[in-house]
Amino acid sequence: MQQQGVTLIQLLYALMLMTLLLHLGIPAYSDMSTRLQRQASAQQLVLALNNARGEALQRNQIVVLQAIEGDWRNGWRTVLEQETRTLLHEYRASGRVLIVGNQPLARQVRFSGLGTPLQGSGAFLAGTLHICEDATARSHYQVVLSRSGRVSLRQALHEQPLCAAVGSGQRTDP
Repeated sequence: MQQQGVTLIQLLYALMLMTLLLHLGIPAYSDMSTRLQRQASAQQLVLALNNARGEALQRNQIVVLQAIEGDWRNGWRTVLEQETRTLLHEYRASGRVLIVGNQPLARQVRFSGLGTPLQGSGAFLAGTLHICEDATARSHYQVVLSRSGRVSLRQALHEQPLCAAVGSGQRTDP
């Protein structure tokens, strides 16, 4: 009588092969997922800055894009700068992507009614927000804000001490 099916050796061999492929595939998938999260966060931040600038121009009022709880990795809110601080938009992030800015951009970006970025003192604002690799001193994406209010997204791997300082738990606040 002829048997149909697989032997125990064939079953163990298939199981071993699946385990090996899974063991090799999980780190590659995890790396790809992290890269895509960094890219999506950078694109969302550019979109939020452009929208905040557009709202400021449209309303001819100061509009503020501020980091939630003072940390860009938590997300950001777009609000009108007035007594009521009217919320226009809010984006909650997962907190997994480290985003840091140089001192003028550490917590917020203000746009005047003319669409120019302003510091708290009213002076022009320009700077860069870095989308970092976790716990290293490397920035993968740079969201650059010019003095005119133009926002650009650059993709380059740069050494960035702010990434290491915030990634290791140190605060760079004054």
